[in-house]
Amino acid sequence: MNKKYHVKLSDIERTTIQKILDNETTSKYIRKRCNVLLHTDENAGKPPKQEEIAKRCGVSDVTVYSLVKEYDTQGMEYCLRRRKYATPPNPPIVTGEKEARIIALACGAAPHGRARWTVRLLAQKVIELGIMETVSHETIRTALKKHNLSLT
Repeated sequence: MNKKYHVKLSDIERTTIQKILDNETTSKYIRKRCNVLLHTDENAGKPPKQEEIAKRCGVSDVTVYSLVKEYDTQGMEYCLRRRKYATPPNPPIVTGEKEARIIALACGAAPHGRARWTVRLLAQKVIELGIMETVSHETIRTALKKHNLSLT
């Protein structure tokens, strides 16, 4: 069966990949991608199957396929760079005004009969006051931690 996409690294590309791998500051993400390219190189001999390469490099077989496709269509530089997104994949749950109201609530007086706020009490109060429709105590905790606030 003929493969649709091919990786045929030149000597210069192979040397570049080796330099990237030798660099101590290279991220794990880029290292894995470099290793996949080296394993799929057809100029170095018949490459193993994608499933085997995926297992050796610690990635999924879909990643191997995508990387081979990117190399063949976009080139090596495109394959070995991190993608920057204009907006994060998941928008933040707590934003400016809501965060300010949560912090003000946490810094205020504790509820009657309590010595201090807990994140669970804050979560209940945030819902009760209508600041947010639903919120977990973990979301409250991360919002407070972001501003170095502690409830103790």
